[in-house]
Amino acid sequence: MLFIFDWDGTLSDSMGKITKAMQLAAQDLGWEPLADSVIHNIIGLGLPEAIHRLYPEIDASGRQKLRDAYAARFLALDELKPSEFFPGVMNTLHQLKDAGHTLTVATGKSRKGLDRIFGVLGLSDFFHATRCADETASKPDPLMLSQLLGEFQVSAADAVMIGDTEYDMDMARRIKMPRIAVSYGAHHIDRLHPYEPELCVDRFDQLLLWERLGA
Repeated sequence: MLFIFDWDGTLSDSMGKITKAMQLAAQDLGWEPLADSVIHNIIGLGLPEAIHRLYPEIDASGRQKLRDAYAARFLALDELKPSEFFPGVMNTLHQLKDAGHTLTVATGKSRKGLDRIFGVLGLSDFFHATRCADETASKPDPLMLSQLLGEFQVSAADAVMIGDTEYDMDMARRIKMPRIAVSYGAHHIDRLHPYEPELCVDRFDQLLLWERLGA
């Protein structure tokens, strides 16, 4: 089975850091920082797409300044204290990998950002493949999923997307890929139910209860 995991809000408990970095970046530019809930809504998108949704009235130059300020703020916060995984994440991932499953990541992070985090966490060689928003299309476009399917030559029916946002559920549903929703991330679980996930979990290790793992 090909497992495709979102990163922020699904594996990594980084939502608070993303939110704080975006608010500090806005303050750096003299802008009014947005509420936590507003920023949570764009977690999972590529950074350019996220900023455009947050500040649609800002021109391209302003958006680039915010991108640079956000990147600097996030890096400073992450170097101070790297984001931890949600409970049960690494143990569950190791169990899936030991069982012979293929583990991948599809994230709104940049390639540079994901590689840096992998280096800090010692995970550079752990996942079989990854896709980042700046090297393909941002969620909810399913291109990154299609690319991973092509890389491992499996059908959508033999893969599963695990995520915490509408964007994760939407892109998987567009290509008829099974999907599992986590309830502890950026989007309330009620927003994910309409995308008809095969399973909704409150803890990451409950992923092991998915009936298809025993098939």
